[in-house]
Amino acid sequence: MKGFLLIELLDHGYIRTVSVLGSDIDVVNAARVSFDKEVESLEEKDLSLISFLVKHKHDACFRHCAMTFEVYAPLMVARQWYKHAVGSSHIEEQMGWNESSRRYITENEQFYIPAADAWRSVPENRKQGSAEPVKGWIGAKYTSKMMRLVEQQERLYKEALEDGIAPEQARLLLPAYAMYVRWRWTASLNALLHFISLRVDSHAQWEIQQYAQAINSEVIEHFPVTAKAWNEFRI
Repeated sequence: MKGFLLIELLDHGYIRTVSVLGSDIDVVNAARVSFDKEVESLEEKDLSLISFLVKHKHDACFRHCAMTFEVYAPLMVARQWYKHAVGSSHIEEQMGWNESSRRYITENEQFYIPAADAWRSVPENRKQGSAEPVKGWIGAKYTSKMMRLVEQQERLYKEALEDGIAPEQARLLLPAYAMYVRWRWTASLNALLHFISLRVDSHAQWEIQQYAQAINSEVIEHFPVTAKAWNEFRI
């Protein structure tokens, strides 16, 4: 694939950085424009300024930079992720989302099937999503059952297409939450950092934590000073 680094996740998933707009210098210049100032390279005082901006939540300065990612993840991850587009003011902060549609795509379906040791138990307080892994034989049981279920539903889906059922309805026969979907996500640096803060947290669902950590590594790569300050003061 063209573009930046591709980071593989889960069994079939990945994130890929498509484009990057801006740098730490743009963060500094967004702040310094108040005094009609501009810098071409970062000095020690600029590093301190970025730390000040992060610590005191002058977040508008982070909205002049953006990144675009291509993401391939199970639908259950995508729908959690999409809350960051529709559930907060960050939708106004250069947030773009375009997702593949099974109204038009009728092949290459893939599904997230947890390995036997990846099934997790219900936590005691039931306030978080999951706890420790279940016993191995239980995990193996449901991995096997899910594999058979996916095979059966794929056959039904293809049969429906062959019988002339429209793809937008035939997709109802597929195991939706396990199905991988692909999308392009464009977000301001501020929105990215906000997403990372919430989704690298140990209370977030494990699968989306993996994607958030990968996003964080890419943000650190392209905005090292801002990301370092954010990880120090806001996570």
